[in-house]
Amino acid sequence: MTEKAEFDIEGMTCAACANRIEKRLNKIEGVANAPVNFALETVTVEYNPKEASVSDLKEAVDKLGYKLKLKGEQDSIEGR
Repeated sequence: MTEKAEFDIEGMTCAACANRIEKRLNKIEGVANAPVNFALETVTVEYNPKEASVSDLKEAVDKLGYKLKLKGEQDSIEGR
């Protein structure tokens, strides 16, 4: 049983960044597929929620120096 989660990625500046993020996510146990779209700055992760959580995915990418934000997730502080 797998779920899909779509994230925006913050901090990517080049295709090498996208490749680094994709490789890291695909190494997480329970992740079946995690293709990064550099042009759109997104990643759609297909994963088993019994083996990996959204928090696990975010933490792995944070350690690389980038940020994952679930699509539709609001920032805590909005520009006004």
